Amino acid sequence: MAANDTTPLIERRSIDYIPEAERHGRLLSQFTLWMGANLQITAIVTGALAVVLGGDVFWSLIGLFIGQLLGGGVMALHAAQGPKLGLPQMISSRVQFGVYGAAIPIVLVCLMYLGFTATGTVLSGQALGQLFGVSDSVGILIFASVIVLVTVLGYRVIHFIGRVASVIGVIAFVYLFSRLMSQTDVGALLQIRHFSWSSFLLAVSLAASWQIAFGPYVADYSRYLPSNTSSVKTFLAAGAGSVIGAQVAMVLGVFAAAMSNGQFAGHEVAYIVGLSGTGATAALLYFSIAFGKVTISTLNSYGSFMCIATIISGFRGRLEVTRLQRLVFVLVIVGTATLIALLGQHSFLGAFKSFILFLLAFFTPWSAINLVDYYCITRDRYDVPALADPNGRYGRWNLLGISVYVFGVLVQLPFISTKFYTGPLVAALGDVDISWIIGLVLPAALYYLCAKKWHGTVPDRLILPTEQCAIPRTNGLAAQA
Repeated sequence: MAANDTTPLIERRSIDYIPEAERHGRLLSQFTLWMGANLQITAIVTGALAVVLGGDVFWSLIGLFIGQLLGGGVMALHAAQGPKLGLPQMISSRVQFGVYGAAIPIVLVCLMYLGFTATGTVLSGQALGQLFGVSDSVGILIFASVIVLVTVLGYRVIHFIGRVASVIGVIAFVYLFSRLMSQTDVGALLQIRHFSWSSFLLAVSLAASWQIAFGPYVADYSRYLPSNTSSVKTFLAAGAGSVIGAQVAMVLGVFAAAMSNGQFAGHEVAYIVGLSGTGATAALLYFSIAFGKVTISTLNSYGSFMCIATIISGFRGRLEVTRLQRLVFVLVIVGTATLIALLGQHSFLGAFKSFILFLLAFFTPWSAINLVDYYCITRDRYDVPALADPNGRYGRWNLLGISVYVFGVLVQLPFISTKFYTGPLVAALGDVDISWIIGLVLPAALYYLCAKKWHGTVPDRLILPTEQCAIPRTNGLAAQA
């Protein structure tokens, strides 16, 4: 399963199917990639929000862990699709939405990637600014240049950086935790237990939303694994890496915010590094923070490229994207995210909380529909060539999938609580945002019931484009559904 010497450093494929002869990689790379993607400063900030916004340490930690498990399970179910289909995640949405209709959720996914890339770039710019003694804006531009390079190089380089980032992240977090333990009475903080449903559910929502947000692109990074890779093992490798990495980072954020006496918000990077003191150690931590953000920011940029290429190919009828087109797409994506980061860097924390909770209303219904269809309706029996044919099996627009998706978005509106919009039922629930729960459960149930009765033709086997034949379904999560 290891990559052979003929595998190019610069990725040749884009959104097209990965033939079996080009499959490579190990399950360990899924674990290290997602651990490295989560052992980073934005996850620390997300965990800190549970305390900054009113929660205590003990119940915030429990709420975050429950959210990790719930959201991480959803994320990992998407990851398991990659080796079986050999396709990027959002291409498979054409089965549920139609070749043209899939553009509806994909456009919103692109907006999510831009937002996460921009917010991550702000924090990385702070770290690089401190490291090199330049302004945060210059740090943002330096970081954006690195992201462009890594995104253009593609899959193999992204996984390599993920492995390095996981090692650096583990070392940095072990050190930070040791410093934190020596500077504060952790036991005393854990003894303060003032349970509040609103604060507890906020912590659950923060962690769950963090994990679910990976759903639209997690299969992009498992699709090169051989098709006979166990779905269960893929689920566990990606899910464990993401849950463990995120929970470790968020635990650090919770303790840092609790001991900061209000100094954390607005100075997140400087405060975390300040736990270690000054000098060479601080410089190394600034470097680890910036490097840790390279992985996740590259995933966001790479995912954006995949989404834009998917939208264009759906209407153009082709899946191939040239390297020049790839470069142009990446420059536009990263350039836009960098501009957003430069304009919004001074109002980061509050906007970030509102952003991640608001976006859930658009992605949880998509995730519910995609997972129910893959594991319960089609059971991974996709006609891959038909995904590029508007006149084929899946058609231009799938009214069933689109209708359930719209329902899934609308049914959440009364329960959303953000700066952008607050639903009429939020106050009655103690100002708690539970829209992500509604957006997962109701669309999943409705789609299952409707698709069982009105779903289009499903092939008997998984049909692949290169072999021009059908192969039996393999054992795994799909077969167990």
